[in-house]
Amino acid sequence: MDDPTLISRWQFAFTIVYHYLFPQLTMGLALLLVVLKSLYLRRGGETYNKAARFWGKIFAVTFVMGVVTGIPMEFQFGTNWAFFSAFAGDIIAQTLAMEGAFAFFLESAFLGIFLFGERRFGQKVHWFSALMVFLGTWASAYFILATNAWMHNPVGYTEVSGGGLQISDYWAVLLNPWLLAQFLHNQGGTVVTAAFVMTGLGAYYLLARRDEHYGRMFVRVGLVAAAISSVWMLFPTGHLSSEQVAEKQPVALAAMEGLFESERQAGVVLIGQPDVENRRIDNPIIVPAALSYLIYQNWNAEVAGLEAFPEEDWPDNIPLLYYSYHVMVGLGTIFIAITVIATFLLWRRKLFESRWMLWVLMLATPFPFIANTAGWLTVELGRQPWLIYGLLRTEEGASPLVSSGNVLFTLIGFAGMYLIMGLLYFVLMVREVGHGPEPEGEQAPEGESLIT
Repeated sequence: MDDPTLISRWQFAFTIVYHYLFPQLTMGLALLLVVLKSLYLRRGGETYNKAARFWGKIFAVTFVMGVVTGIPMEFQFGTNWAFFSAFAGDIIAQTLAMEGAFAFFLESAFLGIFLFGERRFGQKVHWFSALMVFLGTWASAYFILATNAWMHNPVGYTEVSGGGLQISDYWAVLLNPWLLAQFLHNQGGTVVTAAFVMTGLGAYYLLARRDEHYGRMFVRVGLVAAAISSVWMLFPTGHLSSEQVAEKQPVALAAMEGLFESERQAGVVLIGQPDVENRRIDNPIIVPAALSYLIYQNWNAEVAGLEAFPEEDWPDNIPLLYYSYHVMVGLGTIFIAITVIATFLLWRRKLFESRWMLWVLMLATPFPFIANTAGWLTVELGRQPWLIYGLLRTEEGASPLVSSGNVLFTLIGFAGMYLIMGLLYFVLMVREVGHGPEPEGEQAPEGESLIT
C-alpha cells in the first residue's frame, strides 16, 4: 500500500470501470433510438414513437451519469500521471480535445432537440436529431479510442530533444491501424449491451403481464440487434482483434491464452487455472491446434509462448488477464447461444409463450456489462508493463510528487460518491421502468400491431 503508482492504477481502473457502465449503454441505445424512430416513420405506429421517447429518457439519465463519472478520469492524467501527460500530452490532447469540441457538443446539442423539440420541429427533424445523437456518440467513442489505440500502437509522432513526443501526422493518429478493429469491436459490444437491456426489459414486461404490446416490441427489436451484434463480436471483429494482438503484442496473446511455452499446433484452453510460478495451466480442457488455426489459419503454425519474451516484458498480472479474457470470450459465446435459440423461437412464433426463454432473456441483462468490463480489462492488462507500448513503462509515467496516502484518500472519496450516485441512478431507472412507455391509464391504439 506504499506504492503510489499501484494505487494510482487502482484508482484509474476503478473510475474507468465504473464510468464505462454508462457509455456502453448509451452508445448502443443511440443506434436503437434511430431504429425505433425509423420504424415509426416507416410504419406510422404511434407506439414506436412512444417507445423512442421512453428509451430517450433512459438514454438521457444514463448520458448524464456518463458525463459526470468521465470528468475525473481526464483530471487524473494531470494529478496521478503527470510525467505521462508531459511526455505525450501533445498527442493525446489532440484526440481528447476533438472528442470534447466536436463529438460531445454534437451529441449533447441534438440530444436536447430529441428530448424537447419533437412538437416544435416535427417528426423528420426529430428523427434527424436521433441520427445526430448516434453519430455524435459514436464519434466521441472514436476519438477516445484513438487515444487508447495510440497508447497500444504509437504512430505519427517524433521525439523531442530533452525527452517527450510531439505529433507529426494527425492522420496517422486518427487512422491508426490498431484503431479500426478496436473501434468496430468496442462498438459492437455497446450494441450487445443495449440490445440485451431492451430485450430483458421487454421480457420483464411480458412475464409481469403488463405493457405487453411494448414488451413484444422491445423483445423483437432488441433480440434482432442482440443476435447480429453477438455474432459480430465473434466474427469479424473478434477475429480481427486477435490477429492484431498476435502481430503487435504477441506477449499479451500468450498471457491471455495461458501459453507459457511456444507450441506448434497450439490449442485453445477452454477451462484451466494459470500457475505462473510453475509456468503451466492446471486442470486444462484444451481444443487441440485451435489457437494456431484461429490466429494464422494454419493448424501447424507455431504460436510464441511467454518464454519467448523477456520476463520484464510480461504482463504484470497474468492470472487476472487470463481470467478476464476467458470471461469475455465465454460470455460472448453464451450470448450467441441465447440469441440463436431465442431468434429461432421468435421465427416459429413461440417466443412470447415460452416463459422459460423470457426468464433467460431477462436474467441475461447484466451479463453484457460484465463481458464489456472483462474485455477492457483484457485490453489494458495486456498492454502492461507499458503505458505507451514500447516507449514508456507504467512506473515511469506516474506523478513523482504524489504520495500513496493522497491517492488512497481520493480513491476512497470516489468510491463513496459513486456509491451514492449509483443508488440514485438505480432509483431513477426503477421509477422509469415502473412508469413504462405510456402514462398510467393509456393504452396502445386499437388494432396497432407491434410484432409485424
